[in-house]
Order: sequence, then C-alpha cells, then structure tokens
Amino acid sequence: MASAPPAPHRHVPGDDAPRHRATLARSVRLLGAFRREQREPEYFYELMARDTVAHLGVYTDLRGATVVDVGTGSGFFARALTAAGARCAGIDHDPAELTAHGAPGAGTVVASALSLPFRTGSADVCFSSNVLEHVPDPWRMAGEMVRVTRPGGTVFLSFTNWLSPWGGHETSPWHYLGGDRAARRYERRTGRPPKNRYGESLHPVSVSAALSWARGREDVRVLDAVPRYHPRWAAGIVRVPGVREFATWNLVLVLRKAGGA
Repeated sequence: MASAPPAPHRHVPGDDAPRHRATLARSVRLLGAFRREQREPEYFYELMARDTVAHLGVYTDLRGATVVDVGTGSGFFARALTAAGARCAGIDHDPAELTAHGAPGAGTVVASALSLPFRTGSADVCFSSNVLEHVPDPWRMAGEMVRVTRPGGTVFLSFTNWLSPWGGHETSPWHYLGGDRAARRYERRTGRPPKNRYGESLHPVSVSAALSWARGREDVRVLDAVPRYHPRWAAGIVRVPGVREFATWNLVLVLRKAGGA
C-alpha cells in the first residue's frame, strides 16, 4: 500500500487564514449558493471548500499535515486543503469525476473508498465531504477512514442524511415518498435518469446510525457532531432523536483517533 504523497506546492497561511464562524449570515450565504450549483459549479464548490476547510481547521492544524481526501471528485476540497498548508492525496473511484473541471491534481488516485490504498496510520487527517451516502457500505468506508488515520489524528466526515430535505439530491423532496418512486418521477419529468440513483449511487444514511457507529468504536472519540450548514446555536438538534433526521440536513462528524499524545 502507498502512503499519502505530498503535494508539490504548499501555501502556509498567516493571520489572514479564514476563520470558521457558524453564524446565521454564513448559513444564509451557503444555502443561497445551492441555487447556483448547476449554473456556476466552480463558484459553489469553491465556496463550500473554503468554508469546510476553515471548519476542519477548528479541530486540527492543517499546516504540514498529511490529508487524505476521500471522494475528491474534481479536487475543489483538495485544492483548498493544499492552500491551507496541507499535503493532500485525493482518491475517487470515477475518473470522469476527477476530470470534470480540468486535469486532476498531483497525488490523485483512482481507488475505492471501501478499500483505501494507504497504509494504516499514514494520515494526520482523513477527510470526506458528501460521499458517505453514495457508497453501498457506508460504515466500511468510515472504518477505512479511521484505519488510515494515525493515533491522535482527525477524521472529518460529512454527509447528507436521507431524511433531510436534500436527502434525495436532485430527486428531492419526492424521496420522502420512496427513493424508487422519486427516481421514476424525475425521469418522467426530465427524460433522463437521475445521476444519483436510489439503491445504486445513492443510499439512505441516518444521523442516528452515524452516531451509533462512532460511539460504538473504542478507537475513536467523538469531538463534534453538528449540522453542517446551520448556525452553531442550532447544534442541539443533533441530540433530539427523530427531529435530527429531518432538521440536520447535513451532518459533520469529527473524530479523534485514540492512542495519540
């Protein structure tokens, strides 16, 4: 197995590095950006990447850190991680995704999230944004992320939970009537099947399952579990069974691997 290769260039941020502040204004800005995702994907994903990397920086110092970006896609998050000073290796199973917005970056590997091609304990940080719901065995992927993270390292895992208003992705909100029905409706209306097809490339994942998986592991400690797009004062909804499945929208789960200093 390979260790995560360093990026060829690195920018070490100074005092001007972005700070993560989970305010209402931030929530409005992010949710408004969703309306521009289809027509301005670069704007949307660059904004999301900057915000998410700033969020990750609350839990760990990225300067000089080796980071594995699971499901790197077109590399927006990998570039933001590199700009924050990290040495980033990205993996994705789909070559078309890697080249959708230009040539893939250095250190990019075509591989499965269910079997990461990195040595155990080789990464300071293992990161994934909105990939977990797209794999058929989400907790195997999450376990792989823990495996490749060194003791004392950080796992940052974000996903769209199925019962959130965006759980069906482009078929939302009709996924509330069933994933197959929502997919058929989408195809009737558009003349093409959805990119995120229920049971094939989109799978139902819940907030409660994520918390149960994390709390049931002896090799990690949960640092945080918060709604990704909400103000910090709304974080308490994650503690309310039932309500959290609808109101969270997207869960960020931050873990510290046991065994570090």
